[in-house]
Amino acid sequence: MAQNGSQNDAAKQKEIDDWLPITSSRNAKWWYSAFHNITAMVGAGVLSLPYAMSQLGWGPGVTILILSWVITLYTLWQMVEMHEMVPGKRFDRYHELGQYAFGEKLGLWIVVPQQLIVEVGVNIVYMVTGGRSLKKFHDSVCPDCKEIKTSYFIMIFASVHFVLSHLPNFNSISIVSLAAAVMSLSYSTIAWAASAGKGVKPDVDYSYTAKTTSDATFNFFNALGDVAFAYAGHNVVLEIQATIPSTPEKPSKGPMWKGVLVAYIVVAICYFPVALIGYWIFGNSVDDNILITLEKPAWLIAMANMFVVVHVIGSYQIYAMPVFDMLETLLVKTLNFKPSFILRFVTRTSYVAFTMIVAIAVPFFGGLLGFFGGFAFAPTTYFLPCIMWLAIYKPKKFSLSWITNWICIVLGVMLMILSPIGGLRSIILSAKNYRFFS
Repeated sequence: MAQNGSQNDAAKQKEIDDWLPITSSRNAKWWYSAFHNITAMVGAGVLSLPYAMSQLGWGPGVTILILSWVITLYTLWQMVEMHEMVPGKRFDRYHELGQYAFGEKLGLWIVVPQQLIVEVGVNIVYMVTGGRSLKKFHDSVCPDCKEIKTSYFIMIFASVHFVLSHLPNFNSISIVSLAAAVMSLSYSTIAWAASAGKGVKPDVDYSYTAKTTSDATFNFFNALGDVAFAYAGHNVVLEIQATIPSTPEKPSKGPMWKGVLVAYIVVAICYFPVALIGYWIFGNSVDDNILITLEKPAWLIAMANMFVVVHVIGSYQIYAMPVFDMLETLLVKTLNFKPSFILRFVTRTSYVAFTMIVAIAVPFFGGLLGFFGGFAFAPTTYFLPCIMWLAIYKPKKFSLSWITNWICIVLGVMLMILSPIGGLRSIILSAKNYRFFS
């Protein structure tokens, strides 16, 4: 009798796992990992890198860009390795790995709030980015048309997600993600190539724009958050890896790592030219979105902004999928709702509406990047994987692994402390000059 009950529980659990978005499909190829990670990583952040450089300056800016690329590639490798560290078990979600490292309750409280801040924060920022890019496209192709408020363009952008959000899992959004990955490479190339085509401005100035030392310091901190925001793929990497098939002979970390390497090569091709050429050409006059700085040729800038729109559509879905999984897991496993289309429809539609409303209310692009970049991206991307690695593998003190991880932890903690200060100040200053629902 007890055995039958156990079998029924196992069957019910399998039915739920087959319905939840992260565990419902495990037939992805290595290239799925590549374009999912490209879509997750290369997004709104790349457009703000020239502005971040203008606040950091040449020396610190180049150093921080290179360090961030190296550190986040290292911590991403750690997460890929830890996905199947226990034989016969897969850590399909970030919080499951955290629970293994820190304990069932503590791991949940450490990881889930930070991961939610990152994913919901990204979705809000991408709502703003999508709306602003649509507005820029409209203004470029029709400069004499009546001006339309940014909030309306955010609503137009959100309308796409009221449809796409009902695709059930990662594999079902593969085409959207592939298109987004191609667009990210395209608009990044347009951003740096169009900048280079203009040539260096005659009056270009590479000095800090801030009039006081305190302002320059706050701007520097905010720019650190901009850079951190640009490296955010860790928050969905385990969920992406969960979609790849795995056997003892061929574990998922092989194809996953191959996809990650391809993604990081594309990241370098996108990030470094945009950041360095954009700053070199425009200096400290560059906007927090370089496509706004570029005005001509109008057709090229209009096309680039539409590429951005397509890309952030895919990025929004990549970051929303783990949130959908968390919400649906809570409703089905904890609150005992029955898995159904209606449950999924209401949950996902409500979430998209929530991110749209917040985006309309606080569309402070630069400040949001800096604040979210430091407050949650730094922990989940720069040093939380290192802490979990130390807790699980316990490398010998002063070994190469021990030293490397502690260097990443110290730098990541500094980033987490400093950048939200600048980001919060930027939000406050932007709010003073912003009219609600403008």
